Amino acid sequence: MRPRADDTTRVRAYGSVVNPSRRWFVVAMAIAIGVFQLVGSFGASTDQPDRKAMDALAVALVLLGPLALAFRDRWPVLAAAAALAAADVFIGLGYPYGPIFVSVVVALVAAVLAGRRRATWAVTAVGFAGFVLAEAVDPKRIGQMPWLHLLVVAAVLAAVLAVAEAVRTRREQTAERQLAAEEDQRRRAGEHRLRIAQELHDVLAHDISLINVQAGVALHLVDEQPEQARTALANIKEASRDALHELRSALDLLRAGDDAPRTPSPRLEDLDALVKAVRGNGLDVRLERNGPLPAVPTAVELAAFRIVQEALTNVTRHAHARTATIRLDHDGDAVTVEITDDGLGGDAVPGNGITGMRERATALGGTLEAGPRPGGGFGVVARLPVGHE
Repeated sequence: MRPRADDTTRVRAYGSVVNPSRRWFVVAMAIAIGVFQLVGSFGASTDQPDRKAMDALAVALVLLGPLALAFRDRWPVLAAAAALAAADVFIGLGYPYGPIFVSVVVALVAAVLAGRRRATWAVTAVGFAGFVLAEAVDPKRIGQMPWLHLLVVAAVLAAVLAVAEAVRTRREQTAERQLAAEEDQRRRAGEHRLRIAQELHDVLAHDISLINVQAGVALHLVDEQPEQARTALANIKEASRDALHELRSALDLLRAGDDAPRTPSPRLEDLDALVKAVRGNGLDVRLERNGPLPAVPTAVELAAFRIVQEALTNVTRHAHARTATIRLDHDGDAVTVEITDDGLGGDAVPGNGITGMRERATALGGTLEAGPRPGGGFGVVARLPVGHE
């Protein structure tokens, strides 16, 4: 996975010090290295009487590297070049070997981690060439070229750069994995919201359709048959209560995510209550089971229930049917749900819910067929594999 353009800074910042909030750390580290190099250089001067004694120029050169390190988060290559130049001049003037090279190591590592790899290697090569020249003009080594010493220095510089490259690669891989995890989390959150939206559509469309039909019945009968109108109003109250309950549950999930309390998902055994509610609208609904259904995955039961619910909603709203039949079957590999009616049929009958039903079926690896029946009416047949989780 390649990071986006706006993530490049994040990847680079994760492996370097290009972070304003860490500015104080960069400066404090530079000061600490400066004190260490200054004290250590005076100590080295005592242990190397054959080298030139420390003076004001030596102190300035020793502090030049740490001063450059204070700005390594802004100009990493320039800081590395300054540290290398200070060390080369320091050695070339005959001052003692010592901790002045700490600035060089830190600056090179910081430059590589900042992503300036080629420039850092180039500056290192130039700095090493300057070190060779410094050894050649060192007044304490006139006529004595320490080739073994130069080889060791070259090997150390190469090792420092190699380790920095390895650390940089590791940190970039870690940052990319974090970005991938964040992207996957966003994708899962989006899918979760889509599932909730689908649930809301199925539930609210069904309940609101029942409310609409019952309200029409109540208005029609309120004057002539008030008792039947009372029954229709009671059905409206129950359907609206169910709709509000489902809406609150979905909103709780949206607000609190996975920590929200979850209500039990509808199961196939709840179809009896669904059929009873639809019959209250005057639609004669028959529920046929081909024997007892064995235990199937919850996702399959939920999808089957919602497909039946949406199909009955379409029948109620569009079909002008008198009867509807629901058939449940299980052949060991899949649950088959068939919903038929004796209504108008035709392409206008299904409504927009067919798309949602088909998406539920295909999400489980199943299929859904819907269309007018040859003898009249409309039919929906969904086959849902039970082995798909």
